[in-house]
Amino acid sequence: MQGFKPGGTGTTKMPGLEVIEQAFPNAIFPLGAVHEFICEGQEGSAASGGFIGGLLGLLMQETGACLWISTSRKLFPPALESFGAAPHRVIFADVDKEKDLLWATEEALKCEGLSAVITELRDITFAQSRRLQLAVEKSRVTSFIMRKDPARLSSTTSVARWKILPAPSVNEAGLPGVGFPHWQVELLKVRNGYPGCWEVTWSAGKFETQQKRSGALTIPLDGQRKTG
Repeated sequence: MQGFKPGGTGTTKMPGLEVIEQAFPNAIFPLGAVHEFICEGQEGSAASGGFIGGLLGLLMQETGACLWISTSRKLFPPALESFGAAPHRVIFADVDKEKDLLWATEEALKCEGLSAVITELRDITFAQSRRLQLAVEKSRVTSFIMRKDPARLSSTTSVARWKILPAPSVNEAGLPGVGFPHWQVELLKVRNGYPGCWEVTWSAGKFETQQKRSGALTIPLDGQRKTG
């Protein structure tokens, strides 16, 4: 992997997430940075995994690959294809001990050939997150950290802290049964940006986003801050 270069260079846009991108500095989704996802229970983990799967599909595009590291993986790899991420280009590393997760993550983030590294862990300290941040600053590989113990939240160097919750699925007009995946996406913390809350649907192979009216700060396309 050290000699492999992922396809595509420059800024990667996130189609369907333009509204959320307005919350970040210069309205650009930060790549080559550490993103932190707070997972509340199995439902939160599944919702976060689906949302991250959609992001991976955009990051890997046609030729990229990523590494998914965990100690007790619950993800069903073929399900990633539903979110645009080719499962045969996702390398799963299942380690035995929690202490090995961060070591494996740091080593993976040094590999410039990867599009992203996803890590499922219980907790991470500021010092540990700093080591990951130093790695991504050199390699420009994007890190997604899924924290499974929301009761033990500490400060980290992550550029953004997310919380993804499941929401009732969206049915096609006139059709019964289970509809398209639907989430409540909350940006709890964003460096030099504006936290917010949105409703996001994965439909027809892409994201669709609507601002959630909850009194949170909204950033419309004209750049003027308002309160919803």
